[in-house]
Amino acid sequence: MTNDKNIWGHAAMFTANLMWGLNAPIGKAVLAEFTPMSVTTFRMVGAAVAFWVLSFFCKKENVENKDLLKLFFAALFGVVFNQGAFIFGLSLTSPIDASIVTTTSPIVTMIVAAIYLKEPITNKKVLGIFIGALGALTLILSGQAATSGHPGSMLGDLFCMIAQFSFAIYLTVFKDLITKYSAVTISKWLFIYASMCFIPFSYHDVAAIDFTSIPFDMILKIGYVVFFATFLAYILTTSSQRVLRPTLVSMYNYVQPIVASFVAVAIGMDTFGWQKAIAIALVFLGVYIVTQSKSKAQLEAEKQRNP
Repeated sequence: MTNDKNIWGHAAMFTANLMWGLNAPIGKAVLAEFTPMSVTTFRMVGAAVAFWVLSFFCKKENVENKDLLKLFFAALFGVVFNQGAFIFGLSLTSPIDASIVTTTSPIVTMIVAAIYLKEPITNKKVLGIFIGALGALTLILSGQAATSGHPGSMLGDLFCMIAQFSFAIYLTVFKDLITKYSAVTISKWLFIYASMCFIPFSYHDVAAIDFTSIPFDMILKIGYVVFFATFLAYILTTSSQRVLRPTLVSMYNYVQPIVASFVAVAIGMDTFGWQKAIAIALVFLGVYIVTQSKSKAQLEAEKQRNP
């Protein structure tokens, strides 16, 4: 049963990062038409409404008052600071720079998990992160010529880094809370709180939009950003957090450069060669090695068996 749950967790994280990988070029196109604050508000409010509607069709859960406060802070780190900082960073820097900064997520998560959850930093974990990062960076840099055209920005890169730190804190500090309630309940409150945080600051940006003049193709792109890259991606991520360790969850960030590479090849902006094949193999090898590393619970169980 545990293995089945782990398989589901891996499949959920892979799918979520597949959606986020596709979101990079689509989100960049949306940012060319709307302000970062408007786009982030579309995501927060759209996902909040979607999760609220979905909750009517799920088993009702009563959230304790003390947990509502915890969920507010979880929303700050998991959505507001994470998505808000990243979308601002992406608007200022190049997709290449943003992708490179994203590869630091497993390293940051491993360190935060070691400090807060006392998760061991094992040789396998370090080796897996290193190999995965090497593969991801190879993919990103090999596609630089295909996706360049927007210069990088130190400020934009800094915002993207803040997003990684924020998400690492969310994955580790709030893990117990996330396993206590269903993915729908958690996500519903996360995005309700996130919407409450964004709307006061984004009201003027959103009010200035002439919604009647938005082209249909842009509506489809916004729909993808809200429904797939936010609503579905977060429910999959929250579900996987219930069964996978924080560092392993963050390792799936390395799937995003793979998706970006395939998109570039598919639209004729890049070619697929042996370099990309090796890079993709390194990413999956890195993820596999991290899955084989032992958790804190496993190491403690071994000590009890072999005192």
